[in-house]
Amino acid sequence: VQLQASGGGLVQAGGSLRLSCAASGHTFSSYRIGWFRQAPGKEREFVAAISWSVGSTYYADSMKGRFTISKDDAKNVVYLQMNSLKPEDTAVYYCAAKVGYGNSVASYEYWGLGTLVTVSS
Repeated sequence: VQLQASGGGLVQAGGSLRLSCAASGHTFSSYRIGWFRQAPGKEREFVAAISWSVGSTYYADSMKGRFTISKDDAKNVVYLQMNSLKPEDTAVYYCAAKVGYGNSVASYEYWGLGTLVTVSS
């Protein structure tokens, strides 16, 4: 399983970004794809996840209403649309994959390299 995150960059507070996670190397019908982030000096935290087969979505409480996760089955890509960004959203964002339930960092088996999101005030 290979995961490639992209789409990060510098944005002003209140702005939007869309991150992409290109997945390859496997059939992902039984997988869950998650987005995580890690700010400087902080632990990696769950942001959002989507089950590939059913399309069920899961969000960290602090992201609900601002972030939306979606997928494109034809392209094997999972997106994270981030709106109303705040300086505290500044972090390296990672996508990860797993089989099964749950969204803890430790439960995800496959990780891509992160993409940096910087939100200026």
